[in-house]
Amino acid sequence: MALGELFKLKITAFRDIKFSEKVADGVFNSLLNPEKYTLSYKIEYSDDQASGSSGNDPRFEKMPPKDLDLEFLFDRTGIIAHNPNDDKDAGVVDDIQQFKNVTFEYSGDEHRPYYLEIRWGSLLFKCILLEMNIEYKLFNPQGTPLRAVIKAKFKETIDPELRLADENRNSPDLTHIRTVEEGDTLPLMAYRIYGDSKYYLQVAQVNGLTNFRKLRPGQELFFPPILEKTT
Repeated sequence: MALGELFKLKITAFRDIKFSEKVADGVFNSLLNPEKYTLSYKIEYSDDQASGSSGNDPRFEKMPPKDLDLEFLFDRTGIIAHNPNDDKDAGVVDDIQQFKNVTFEYSGDEHRPYYLEIRWGSLLFKCILLEMNIEYKLFNPQGTPLRAVIKAKFKETIDPELRLADENRNSPDLTHIRTVEEGDTLPLMAYRIYGDSKYYLQVAQVNGLTNFRKLRPGQELFFPPILEKTT
């Protein structure tokens, strides 16, 4: 893209979650870029506590996929340049239909809506459409809408193989090699990987550490898989 060239928001539809099979004619290019977008992050904790206790430290459970909120403006009043061959009597109806064909269309082969890739500037968001609301704001004398705003919410999607790889990055069933950093202790490193610091003595034995309290930054330690964890 040339310096100073206006880059339009683009939505591309795919048939698979790996985003390898594009949908024919499954591209929507926004005529007007949005004024803003909102990315929502969330962390879920469990508030369960033991019977008879007065409080409990919330336990981390998961980080759900992100949400993206976008607004799209459609206008056929003449303030935006369009293809001169377009049907002027159609208003924004055809433009909105193209948006729906890409984001809202139901794929008969997969029995589900398409997967979407949204690109705009630094934004690259792979997702599905959760919901959209269309507000028609201006009409010609025949009642054809000339201006509309679509408010859409998208949910991030992640290839299950990539998600599992990320979730298993610190799995106690895998072998890990970690580099000691300033402030690290063996119980703390064991807790990060196994979810329990009590395995630090086993780690010390595997690594031949005679004094586990004296770790040096840059030192590499081997953390073996824990096949069966006892309570």
